[in-house]
Amino acid sequence: MISNQKHNWKNRIHEVIYEADTPSGKLFDILLLIFILVSILLVMLESVVSIDKKYHELLYIGEWVVTILFSIEYILRIISVKKPFKYIFSSFGVIDFLSTIPMYLSFFFVGSQALVTLRALRLLRVFRILKLARYLGASNHLKASLVASRVKIMVFLFAVMITSVIFGTIMYLVEGEANGFDNIPKSIYWCVVTLTTVGFGDIAPQTPLGQFITTFIMILGYGIIAVPTGIVSAEYVRSGQKEDAENEALKTNKNSPENNSSDNITIHLNSQHCSNCHASDHKDNSDYCYNCGNELNPLL
Repeated sequence: MISNQKHNWKNRIHEVIYEADTPSGKLFDILLLIFILVSILLVMLESVVSIDKKYHELLYIGEWVVTILFSIEYILRIISVKKPFKYIFSSFGVIDFLSTIPMYLSFFFVGSQALVTLRALRLLRVFRILKLARYLGASNHLKASLVASRVKIMVFLFAVMITSVIFGTIMYLVEGEANGFDNIPKSIYWCVVTLTTVGFGDIAPQTPLGQFITTFIMILGYGIIAVPTGIVSAEYVRSGQKEDAENEALKTNKNSPENNSSDNITIHLNSQHCSNCHASDHKDNSDYCYNCGNELNPLL
């Protein structure tokens, strides 16, 4: 009897903390996002000297209140799952830990409390809470396009590095120390920021030849920005065309309702989280985990 009560207690905590489809789970996640934003705001305000001098104690107390709440939440996340180490070493587990310890580290390392801005990473949970998973398909296309373009982009970046070294060296020879180009590394740095159209205000070419070369570098910079964009865009379009062709083939060759592409391409909007293996993205109205077979939401 005591064992069942303990099991139900852990399941209830798991339902509130991990599930976003229940009223209590939604409320908890919304409050969590609010506290994350508040904690980030407190750190930002503390970095403003005039505000920190006037409200330092209030800001400090506020940061500790949020830290203690996050610490309690972190502990509850650990004890409410069957395999705590899977959560602790998961991506969200590491983020939760890193967002909790900065204030404690401030006892040993001065200024480390500024690291609480890492809590912004916890806002990634907004995708699950607001059911934005439907847009992850587009992000997967972009990721695939970047991966497919990586060789071309690496070759392009290598060419940019060579160009920066060459023009940086030329500018060092043309302008010299008298015009601020003290050494080749500094000249290469100037060339990089000029080539990327950022601009380096500390030094500027003074000779006509140097100004002519600078003009050429800046015009070249606009072309350089367009090249990687075109590479990724081409791969993105190619990926979309490939998917459209596959979907069309599925529609053409369907022989039964099971082959219907609308059934094969499933968008998981369910936020159910397995307390045993931490798997997510379960199909709607699932009773058991697709990964380990554990019962989902036994209290519902």
